[in-house]
This record gives sequence, C-alpha cells and structure tokens, in this order.
Amino acid sequence: MVVCGDDALAHRLAAELHDVYRARVTVVIPGGVPLADPTGRGTVGWRSGGRTSAFFGRFTAAVGRVPVPRQTTDHTASDGGVRVMEAPDLDDEVLTEAGAAQATALALVHEDDETNIHAALRARRLNPRLRLVIRLYNRKLGQHLEELLDEAARVADPGIDAAELDATTTVLSDADTVAPALAATAVAGTSKVLQADGLLLRAAERSPSGPDEVARPGLCTLALLSSTTSDPGGSEGSDSSGDERPMLLPGDAEVAAATGRDTVVLEAISAIGPPLPPRRLGSRRLPLASLFSRRLRWSVAGMAAAVLALTLVSWQVTGVGLLRAAYLTVLDVLAIDDPALDEPTARKIVQLLSGLAGLLLLPVLVAAALEALGTFRTASTLRRPPRGLSGHVVLLGLGKIGTRVLARLREMDIPVVCVEEDPGARGIPLARELGVPTVVGDVTQEGVLEAAKIQRAHALLALTSVDTTNLEATLYARSVKPRLRVALRLYDDGFATAVYRTLRAAHPQALTRSRSVSSLAAPAFAGAMMGRQVLGAIPIERRVLLFAALHVAGHPRLEGRTVAEAFAPGAWRVIALDAAEPADRQRDLAAAPSHDGVAQEPALVWDLHPGYVLRPQDRVVLAATRQGLAELLAGAPVRRN
Repeated sequence: MVVCGDDALAHRLAAELHDVYRARVTVVIPGGVPLADPTGRGTVGWRSGGRTSAFFGRFTAAVGRVPVPRQTTDHTASDGGVRVMEAPDLDDEVLTEAGAAQATALALVHEDDETNIHAALRARRLNPRLRLVIRLYNRKLGQHLEELLDEAARVADPGIDAAELDATTTVLSDADTVAPALAATAVAGTSKVLQADGLLLRAAERSPSGPDEVARPGLCTLALLSSTTSDPGGSEGSDSSGDERPMLLPGDAEVAAATGRDTVVLEAISAIGPPLPPRRLGSRRLPLASLFSRRLRWSVAGMAAAVLALTLVSWQVTGVGLLRAAYLTVLDVLAIDDPALDEPTARKIVQLLSGLAGLLLLPVLVAAALEALGTFRTASTLRRPPRGLSGHVVLLGLGKIGTRVLARLREMDIPVVCVEEDPGARGIPLARELGVPTVVGDVTQEGVLEAAKIQRAHALLALTSVDTTNLEATLYARSVKPRLRVALRLYDDGFATAVYRTLRAAHPQALTRSRSVSSLAAPAFAGAMMGRQVLGAIPIERRVLLFAALHVAGHPRLEGRTVAEAFAPGAWRVIALDAAEPADRQRDLAAAPSHDGVAQEPALVWDLHPGYVLRPQDRVVLAATRQGLAELLAGAPVRRN
C-alpha cells in the first residue's frame, strides 16, 4: 500500500493499514532537497529534508507504539513495517520508486485537490490496475474524475473484469465521511446517522426498562455499550483507547444475556428523498415578510382601513358613486384635490379628516421605502441571529468540516447559528446562500457566543481546527448553560480523553462528545484501499463500525453460506442484500440512485431470512469492525474483539 500525504489523515491511514490490515505501507511525504547535477543540466535526485523523523513522531501517536526507524537511502527510512519516503513532487520517478507500478492500492490524501488529481493521472498511466483512493473536497469534480480514471483503466487494460473495475477508483472526502456523525451528535434523538445519498441508516441508543431487562431490539443489534456509559469518570465519547470497550456486533446469546445494559440498534432504514426546496434551506429571493417588518405592515394595514372608512363615509354624505367617492378620498389623502370651499359641511369635514390621514400616512410611506432599501442593501450580507431564536445548534468554524456539517444540519431542517472568525472562510458563501444566521468574530472574545444566543441553544459543535479554541469555547458555553449538549473536535487523543473525563465529571447531566475527524475518516479510506466500497462509518463510543458493500464471490466466509452462518459475532454481519440484477445494479451505492434522469431507490432487501444462501453473484451490505473486515478479506480465522 502507498499513502501520499503528511497530515493527520495520512498518519492514521498508515497506522490503520499497518496495524489492522497487516499491510506493507510506503508513505510519501512532501519534502526533500533536490540534488543538483554536476554538469548543470538539472537535478539527479533528492535527499532527506529532515521531515522523516517528524512523521515517525506523529505516527507514534496514531499507532500507540514507538517505532524504531532506520535510514535505508538518503531520502527514505523504515521501521520494518512502514517505509517513509521524502520527495519534493509526486512525479513519475517518485511514484515509481514508491512502488506504484507493483502496489495494490495508492491513497492520495493531500489537502490540495489539484496535487491529488495530478498524481492520480500519473499513477493510472503507470499501473492501470492500481486501486486509487483519492481525497477530494469537490464532490462533483470527484464524480467526473472517477469516471475518467475508470475509463482510462478500461482502455489501458481491456482484460480487467467488472468486479475489479468497480473498486479501481474511489473518490472520498473526509469532510463528507464524518459530517453525518458530527451533525447527529448535536441532534436529539439521532445518536448515529450514516448517509449514503440513496440510503439513510439510523442507529439509536436504547436503554432497558429495568436492571433485569434487555433493551428492545431493532432490525439488528449493532453494539452493547460499555459499562462506563453512565460513569462520569469513564472514557466513553472520546476517540482514544481505554480499558473499557463496547462490544460490537454481539451474538444473539450475548444480547440476551446483556440485561440492564444499553445497546445500539439499527432502528430504521429509509430512502433519502430529493433535496429540500430552496425555501426551506434559505434563498436569495426576498419575500414580502423580509422586506417589511411586522410593525410596519400593521401600520400600513391601519392606514388602508382608515382610507376605506373615509371612502364609505364620503359615499354616504356626498351621494356620489362609490368609485368617485374612493377617487376623491385618495386625492384628499394625497393633498392634490381642490379645497371644498363651496361644498356642504359634511364634505368639508371628510376632506379635513382625509388630509389628516394623509399626514399620518406620509411617515409610514417613508419608513417603508427606507426599510425596503436597507433590506435590499443587506441581502448579500450575513444574517444576524433573530431575537426570539432558541433550541438551535451553535456551529463554531466554517472550514471544510464545518461547511459540510452546516449543509447536513440544514438538510435535516435543524436551526443553526454559525460563528466564524474569518469573513473569507470556505463556508461563509454557503451560510449566506442558505440564509443561516452567522456571527463573524473570535469565539474566544467576550460577547461573541452571547451574540449567537448560546444561552438558549440546544447544542454546541466546536469544529475549528484549533484544539484550545474549541476547548475554551466549550468551557465558556458550559459556564453559561451547564446542561448544554457539546461535541468538540480535538486532534490529540490523550488531550481528548483528559478533556472529556473532566467535562463529564463536572457536568454529569450534560452530553459531551470529543471527536477526531481523522480517526473517523481513516477506516473508510483504508477500507476503500482494500477493495471494498465503504458506505461510511458510525462511531460507537471510542470505536468505529463500518458499513460496506461487498461482492460475495471470492469470499469463502460468505459464499455458499446462509445469512445466519455468515454472521461472525464481533467481526461482521450481513444486514442487506442487493436484489437487483448484476447488470442493473448501482455501481456506487454511495451515490444518488438514478435511471434515465428519474431518481430510484436501490433494490436493497433489509429483512433477510436467516436461511437465505448467499450466491457468488450476490452483493451484500455488511456491518463490520475494522479488524473483521481485514480478516474477511484475508480469509483469516476470526479473532473476537
């Protein structure tokens, strides 16, 4: 396996491949100093720039052990299982030396989309059968790139079969992978949510009704939660490891024996409908209600009623027709009619009253014009949180992760208030387009969280890229509202565990979660490198449960076995079957299903009979642990977690 990148995702991905899947890994990190050709014709290579030792230092935190790297060349080092290589650019020479021509899979996880795209095109030319896993933030571009690279593989190697071609190129986004889990943490009643466009998998925590009772089962039981779930000193909710672990994918006997223990069950599976219309997400169109305030609308309505009353009075006292009476009243209100000097007294009184109404109407018209002008001028600016807002989610940070979480929350029709320090942040245009109230300011400064109505908020999502900022915002928010639901993004696992335990001990009645984006996303990237279509991941306390689509053919632990026999407790479980014919199947279950422009739901059967025998041509959806998927792919004996 070859991994190209040098951020937290690259470190955790390399650790995942090495420790879970026992794969040989070569990591290519940016760096290296070019060596000049003595003849002056360019460069003849490069040497280490000193970043290898720094990588192994960060790799130590990801794998939980101390590697002993040794220098192999002037720009590579290895600890026996992971080889680290420094290179200034991902050109053909670097990819060849990294082993892309003979590798099983190549992951391009640089934060720069352009760098990943250029390297993917080069790698596909070097090895048409190479399994490419590409990190891209732009989803539309990713779909086109997947099609292009697959077509290039088909043309370069016509002998590649369809099953292998399905796993040849996978474009993933760490932001899209973790956004459902982060958004679900802040929403009441949706503990875990996995979105795969055409599918919506909801997992919920259930508690037994009594100490000797078993929690109600859903479609299937995904996990038995650890005994520290209700312990303020426990480590549940943090991504770090600990002595107490939940039991993932327990067997029927273990579920029956787990009296008084909380469980996570697959509660509902439904198709995701079409995108919400613009009026629900927010729109740039300005309705009448946003142009004029309620007080102004009531004032205009009162003046209209006064003019109508004067019209009726004029009609009665003057004896003219109703239309003429209305015309004369409007002229009097606008002060453009001749004085009624020779008219009867009743007509004079009506004219005076109409003139008085006109004087009262003038400031109302001026106020309406000014308010409409101000609304148009601020149409392209960010909204401020309304005065009566409550029960909303305060989202800190509109970077890559925060932007995707914002979109996810609005798709769920959850009220959100964003806080962002940088007015040019990635998610600011989206917040403006969706009409989401946004406070621009430093969250650590006094008054910023108050402006976001934190005292009336339902939850806080601290998703900035700075751990101390997230922690400071969380502590201040808890001082304002002790029972506030909090999910904060923390990179360092040890720090996350200490923070989590302290917050939970100080506020045992409030829900606290600490999440690491890289630890949630790495299993999906590693699974794609191993040749599976990973639909996503659901966090279970400190651990991760993967959902993947897998072809039965070639897997002896599945092929020819019944659904009940294929269930390996603690490792994997078949939860759905793709009933469509192989030629009619959706190539990617993670994409929105469509046929001739008409959206269709995938033909997935969820209530499988335990006696159904899995055939080689079947494709199934699995819930599996990371270790379980690795053992299933390798055909190794199952080791219980």
